[in-house]
Amino acid sequence: MNDSLATTAEGRSVLRMRRRLDHPPEKVWRAVTEAEQLGAWFPTSMSAELRVGGRVRFGFGGDGTVTDLDPPRVFAYTWEDDHLRWELVPDGAGTVLELVHTFDDRAGAASFGSGWHVCLLALAGLPAGHPGEPDVDHRALHERYVEQFGLDTGTVEDTPDGWRVRVERQLVQPAEAAWPLLVDGVPSAATVVTALEPELLEYVLGRGRVRIALGEGTGHGARLVLTESGAADAADARDAAAAEWPRRVAALAARLA
Repeated sequence: MNDSLATTAEGRSVLRMRRRLDHPPEKVWRAVTEAEQLGAWFPTSMSAELRVGGRVRFGFGGDGTVTDLDPPRVFAYTWEDDHLRWELVPDGAGTVLELVHTFDDRAGAASFGSGWHVCLLALAGLPAGHPGEPDVDHRALHERYVEQFGLDTGTVEDTPDGWRVRVERQLVQPAEAAWPLLVDGVPSAATVVTALEPELLEYVLGRGRVRIALGEGTGHGARLVLTESGAADAADARDAAAAEWPRRVAALAARLA
């Protein structure tokens, strides 16, 4: 039983991942609560005061607080603005483990999904005595989650001043790797108005103005935010941009993966 789902609830993103582990709940419980075992599979070092309201310390990021504790069934806590909930359900001789990760950064869902995917593979081996970094193509896994979670689309906004097409995409490579591909993709007929390598590229086309920003993202790659804006009476240009940019950004992401 291995499934993953990204949804929204009360304006926040919710990532749910379920895995069946061939270990009883008592062993899995130790793996998700004890600092020594957490160090073998969790994204960073972590230690927790095992009581509701107890402090949770992480190797990076701010501290958290235990919100739910029901050994050996439920362990939940905050990590800065995020919330993680682990639930263990007996299943024969094994355990069904469900992780619910609630966060604000929708575009980062594929990074969280692929990251937890690898962590849970390592967790599956921990109680059996053979933990370690799983042999996984991280970039391909990330792009698989982008498609699964529907993160490869754009949005269109109409305002009295005009239209705007926006595409946000988490990349798997840093801005320095993406920049040359962005520059090569500027149409020959365009007029470049801003080129701040490797952070910001702006140019004007006949149908509108394109702005591509590369900033800090989740994981090890840059976050790309692309917008094209045009006149309110240019519906055909708006529709063309809305159809074109998700494809072009997907092609860029594929080259970087």
